[in-house]
Amino acid sequence: MELSLAGLAIALIIGLLAGAVTGLTGASGVIVVVPLLSILLNLSVHQSIGTSLLVDVIASTGALLIYRRYGNVELVGLLMAFGSVLGAQLGAMLSAYTPEKGLGGAFGLFLILTGLATYRSGGEGALLARLPRLNASSMRGSWRTIIAVGIGLAIGVTAGVFGAGGGMMFLITLLLVFNMPLHKAIGTSTLTMLITALSGVLGYMAHGYLRPTYGLMAGIGAIIGSITTAGLANKASEKTLAKTVGVLFITLGLVMLGLKGR
Repeated sequence: MELSLAGLAIALIIGLLAGAVTGLTGASGVIVVVPLLSILLNLSVHQSIGTSLLVDVIASTGALLIYRRYGNVELVGLLMAFGSVLGAQLGAMLSAYTPEKGLGGAFGLFLILTGLATYRSGGEGALLARLPRLNASSMRGSWRTIIAVGIGLAIGVTAGVFGAGGGMMFLITLLLVFNMPLHKAIGTSTLTMLITALSGVLGYMAHGYLRPTYGLMAGIGAIIGSITTAGLANKASEKTLAKTVGVLFITLGLVMLGLKGR
C-alpha cells in the first residue's frame, strides 16, 4: 500500500495494539505489528520487521517512563542490554538465513506453558516457582554480570532475527533467572528491550528495511497504548497482574502457533 491517510490510520491502530502489549507486559508488540503491517499495508516481511523494531523503541520509551516513576526498573537490565546490542546486530545480518517456522512454533508453545504457570502462581515471590530456575540474584557480582551479558547476547540475536525487542524473553529470564517480582521484571525488561530494539533498528536501516513514516505513525499509537496500560499495570496487584499477563502469554502463544502453522 502506498503512503496514504488510510494507511497512516491503519498504522496508528496497529501501534495502539502493540503499545498495549508492551505497557502491560514489557514485551515486544512484534506479534501484532509484523503480521498486520504485512497483511494490511503490504510491506515485505523484512520491512515489517524493521518497522516493528522502530515501534518497539517508541512504545518501550513510554512504558519505561511509567515503570521508572513507580521504582520498578533495575539496572541489571543495562547489563543484559550490553550483550543484546551486539546480538541484535548479528541477528539482523542472519535474518535472511534463519528458519523461522520451527523456532517460532517452539517459542509459541513455551509462551503458553509460561502463561499457564504465571496465571496459577498469583504473581507473588513464588512466581513460576514450579519451573527450573537459576537464582543469579544471589551470585557474586562478576558471575551475575557474566550471566546477564551472556543471556542478553543470546536474546539479542533472536530479537534481531525476528524483529522483536526481546522484551518477553527478557521478562521470562528476569523471572526465572533473577527471581524478580513481576512488576520489577516487567519494568526492567522494558529498559532492556528499548536498547535492544534501537540496535536492531540501526541494523535493518543499514540494509534498507525500514518504512519510517509508518513506523513513526504506529509509534504514536504505541506510546499512547503503552503509557495507558503501563499505568494500569503498575497500579494493579501482583495477583491481578500475574493473571492478566498469564492470559496474554497464552493468547500470544496460540496466535504464534497459528501463524507458524500457515
